[in-house]
Amino acid sequence: MQTLTVIAVFGGVILASLVVAPRRATIEGFFGGTSVEGRAPGLWTLVLSQVTTWIFARSLMNAAILGYFYGIWGVLAYAAYYGSFLTGGFIVGRLREGGAGSVQDWLEARFGAAGTGCYNLVIALRLLSEVFANLLVVGLIFGAALPASAGADTLAILAVAVLGLAYSAWGGLSASLRTDVLQMIVFLGVFAAAFVALLTSPEFDLGAVLTAPGTAGAWNGQVLLLVAFLQVFSYPAHDPVMMDRGFIADRATTRASFLHAFWISSLCIIAFGLFGVQAGLVGAAYEGELLGTWAGMFPPWVFGALLVSLLISALSTLDSALASAARLVVDELRLVPRSLTGGRLAMVVFMALGTVLTLWGNQTLFDAVAVSGTASMFLTPVLVVGLVMGRDVALWAYLAAFAAAMLGALAYFARETALVAALLPEAHKYEQLLVICVAVLLVGFAAVLAGMRRRA
Repeated sequence: MQTLTVIAVFGGVILASLVVAPRRATIEGFFGGTSVEGRAPGLWTLVLSQVTTWIFARSLMNAAILGYFYGIWGVLAYAAYYGSFLTGGFIVGRLREGGAGSVQDWLEARFGAAGTGCYNLVIALRLLSEVFANLLVVGLIFGAALPASAGADTLAILAVAVLGLAYSAWGGLSASLRTDVLQMIVFLGVFAAAFVALLTSPEFDLGAVLTAPGTAGAWNGQVLLLVAFLQVFSYPAHDPVMMDRGFIADRATTRASFLHAFWISSLCIIAFGLFGVQAGLVGAAYEGELLGTWAGMFPPWVFGALLVSLLISALSTLDSALASAARLVVDELRLVPRSLTGGRLAMVVFMALGTVLTLWGNQTLFDAVAVSGTASMFLTPVLVVGLVMGRDVALWAYLAAFAAAMLGALAYFARETALVAALLPEAHKYEQLLVICVAVLLVGFAAVLAGMRRRA
């Protein structure tokens, strides 16, 4: 009965998303998010869209899992990434002050095709990981909800991929913005009910939760918090979903939307992470990415509400990732004509690749964030020196910073191979990640400062 209710509610959200998606699609609406009448999105449309695309299913699961293992420090470490709304808002503001219409505009003016090529490679991988990771969570949920049904997870992944693609390909960014508002309102209602149930349960002790060390100790959560602080400046700049929304409304509306999105998303992530902390405190055994753990901890309706929350967040991120993929392929890479057909073709390709990766069997959730965040760190010295300090940077320095970041991301991904293991300290993977991040920043800043010159 519980599983049928979850499927019915989620199916209703998908149906409602199809209904609220715009009936007519225009090229400017598809790629630029404007309405059929040509209006830019309002403040709260932008805020709710920013929030729902950033508190996506992978992030909710990561926050809960880190809370289970590392207590409140693990939750705070993941929440620190949401400081990206503050740093991202700052970056967008400076770019727009200089007349740039995107990060690519700014990079092309300074580093030419090589500059945008490096950046576009990173964000293409980022978008692909978004599709993969959120479909993966869908599979995990239906695998946990229907354990006796062989292939239920695969069927769910394929169904969500097809239905999510259907309304995304119809209206592009304008459809994403409109459906994000609906999905966020439903998410907040369902999740609020589950959170109130957690707070009022007899086993819940706020003091214990806020001081919990987790089942594996607090140290690695504290290490991860340091990693987040090192990555939080560059992290938003490599997220095309956030950056795309930074250039579609006027500057005052955009500035306010980033601030509101920061506090709303941070509270949601911390609140969801507390479910993981509570699981660790009551001594629940870890199983099934916490889904099996929660099934035994909470009443059926609370467990169902958590599953619905995760499914809605997965759906809302998929449509945004596809809209950004279309803009990347059409407006930036110019691989296909700027038409509805071109944008839809790009969406189909990204959804197909993400689905194949998901069905391939990779189950790693946080590693995708770590690798992606490390790869983005070449932007930190470039933006600090070029955007904030207003200095020109030599192309060779930009490429050196990029190479250092990509090697760092590769080193973390391949940390268990003999070659990389010989270079890294014998330590927990998050301590190794911290070492890699420090090395990437040191090499990047050394190169960029050596290649810095006054602007003529």
